[in-house]
Amino acid sequence: MRAVLGATLRRALVLLALVCASSLAGNPARAETTLRIGDQKGNARAVMEAAGVLADMPYKIEWSEFQAAAPLLEAANAGAIDAGTVGDAPFTFAIAAGVPIKAIAATRSKQEGLALVVPGDSPARNFKDLIGKRIGTGRGSIGHQLVLTQLEANGLKLSDIDLVFLLPSEATAALMSGAIDAWSTWDPYTAQLEVIHGARRIADGVDLTPGLSFFFASDEALSNEAKRAALSDFVGRLARARSWGLENLESYAETWSKIVGLPRGVAVKMYQRGELRATPIDASVVVDEQKTIDLYLRFGLIPKRIDAAGIVDPSFTPAIVAGVKQ
Repeated sequence: MRAVLGATLRRALVLLALVCASSLAGNPARAETTLRIGDQKGNARAVMEAAGVLADMPYKIEWSEFQAAAPLLEAANAGAIDAGTVGDAPFTFAIAAGVPIKAIAATRSKQEGLALVVPGDSPARNFKDLIGKRIGTGRGSIGHQLVLTQLEANGLKLSDIDLVFLLPSEATAALMSGAIDAWSTWDPYTAQLEVIHGARRIADGVDLTPGLSFFFASDEALSNEAKRAALSDFVGRLARARSWGLENLESYAETWSKIVGLPRGVAVKMYQRGELRATPIDASVVVDEQKTIDLYLRFGLIPKRIDAAGIVDPSFTPAIVAGVKQ
């Protein structure tokens, strides 16, 4: 009898294992899957929490917060995160350095928040007033991109300014102490300087930079069936949250302020002027990314030309379009 019971129990356990395996195969993005998401200053997390799209996810999320794109991309290169949000410029810089990632979704925003910022009492009124001055920014960042586009727009050379590479945590103190004359930065840092420190914008990226940011994923995550399914669901939810944020700015700002720990007025200023919108990787995104690549190539920031079409994955378009329409 014991032998019969033992055999029956073994058959039951095998059947249970087969049922579980079948269930997982039919739905690869189960709770056992974990997406490790890199975020900057509450960017994606804040709007997703505020919009209520993080409930009932069939997978887990581990959030990691970064002050800028450079350390976030370093984490991706080290295999510490699966995906994250960065601007088009640092994404380009990372691709040129061999970081194994692809852009799978994008956002577009107005470019008033990407700006050259000076202290309130600075005599500078436009970019040409910064000739011979010290401008701080992050190497390969969208702030770096802005400096280069402003140089070209004003018929100037890189040698006409003194570029100082700093992380945001260093740049605020440097600007306020006079160690640098201007900081080429982006929101929320631009809004933070204006609201808290009374700083001024003297030049911005309007009509000069494409206003693109990318949600990227590592090649390893994209090759994993379960994580790829989870990423498709995630970008759809993120697109839905971005659309919600455009219509519910006050709630969005409140949640962002609590997560990041900055005044609500910083968020209001940032999101009112940014009008951040989700978009799939379409032909216009590829064209604009190619412009950023070619800008960096002209200034020698990357060693060779990269084909923008080869560093994006447009297969997530249906999920993004569905998210925007909801």
